[in-house]
Amino acid sequence: MWQTIRELFGFEDRYGKESRDLPDEFDWVKSFPFLLVHLICLLVFIVGFSWVAFITAAVLFFIREFSLTAFYHRYFSHQTFKTNRCWQFIFAAIGCAALQRGPIWWAAHHRHHHLVSDTPEDVHSPKQHGFLWSHVGWIFSRKNSSYDSALVKDLEQYPELVFLDRYDSLPPFILASFLFIFGWLLQLYAPQLNTSPAQMLIWGCISTVILYHCTFFINSLCHVWGSRRFATNDTTKNNLFLALLTLGEGWHNNHHHYPAATRQGFMWWEIDITYYVIKLLSLLGIVWDIRPVPAYVLTKRLIKKEDI
Repeated sequence: MWQTIRELFGFEDRYGKESRDLPDEFDWVKSFPFLLVHLICLLVFIVGFSWVAFITAAVLFFIREFSLTAFYHRYFSHQTFKTNRCWQFIFAAIGCAALQRGPIWWAAHHRHHHLVSDTPEDVHSPKQHGFLWSHVGWIFSRKNSSYDSALVKDLEQYPELVFLDRYDSLPPFILASFLFIFGWLLQLYAPQLNTSPAQMLIWGCISTVILYHCTFFINSLCHVWGSRRFATNDTTKNNLFLALLTLGEGWHNNHHHYPAATRQGFMWWEIDITYYVIKLLSLLGIVWDIRPVPAYVLTKRLIKKEDI
């Protein structure tokens, strides 16, 4: 029974587990927490609205989205800038609170994605497996529960990251507890704000669900909808709308053309909020060695209008 609970809520040991021979199909048991968070959002019609809950949800969205885009993606997956071990852990823990699994699992699958983008081996390619599977289905396949350790040896040397990856449901639990206590204190000492513990939890779930799908759209919609500047060996697209939703991740064709750069909005007019915040953190000394976009990259494999 305990093993079932561990697997259901993400505490299973994914290290050294061979899952390649398991069927590549949607696992309803593993998807239960994900589906439950969606259903919980419907309770908003009972707990109602307050500006405190709304602003809290917005702040949680921004902080966790940034942790995913800047650290899970641009730092852990691509090493496009440097930071110290303390900040590495802090942002990894915040990323875990987004309920999108641990930093090592995330980085391993993303590095593999870049190696095999839009080929049959790409586990979340809409070209190969359909839109819905690329958007969310692949995450809940037992075949993808583990990862190729050879791809993330650099990350596995940190015991604290291994701990977060193994117990990736712990940060969301801590966040939920904080929201409950915060709502309780507001209800007790500032009743004029019209909030409650339940309301704070529900709006936290709303923030998480929006964060889910904004992130997942990069795997799915950014391979279907948008424009192409560079002739990459896949179907990646640049999409301003998704770039705004995801703090800059929508410049997906740019990124697949040259993933080593910290900035994904290559042109001055390509809004990349994650990059702007990373630059701010560099001024504060939190990060350094930000990798630029070399000039030659902007003309290499450029798709000319007559070729479209």
